[in-house]
Amino acid sequence: MKTKLLHQENGFRTFAVVFEKNEDVREPLLAFAREQGISGAQVTAIGAFNEATLAYFDRQARQYKEIPVQEQVEVLSLAGNLGRQEEKPVLHAHAVVSRADGTTLGGHFLRGKVWPTLEMIILETPQFLHRVHDEETGLALIDLTA
Repeated sequence: MKTKLLHQENGFRTFAVVFEKNEDVREPLLAFAREQGISGAQVTAIGAFNEATLAYFDRQARQYKEIPVQEQVEVLSLAGNLGRQEEKPVLHAHAVVSRADGTTLGGHFLRGKVWPTLEMIILETPQFLHRVHDEETGLALIDLTA
């Protein structure tokens, strides 16, 4: 993973992050957020995966149903945010990927292995995004009162 600070003004930063062949996305991205002290940011990316796992939240079961993607796909859109939960960075993102025939799959982004690249832009937000556990859903949701 290569990173570059593109812009910094009034304490807010914009980064370009480029993932390389065979790199996993989630853990290196969270490590980068931890190292940079990012506590709130908008994340967007395009590129390709040679395997990925998306998911759909099953409301009745209160858990994610995995959607395995075991083929080369284009990442048409990966969008989400970086926030904090219990002082640790967390990623909440959704992705839409395209198969070779143009059909698409989408869902909550769990993991992806890059091939040949994934180009990401990270824009810090003016306030931190704090997530707290929601008893009703079992999910970590943004708490705007914090």
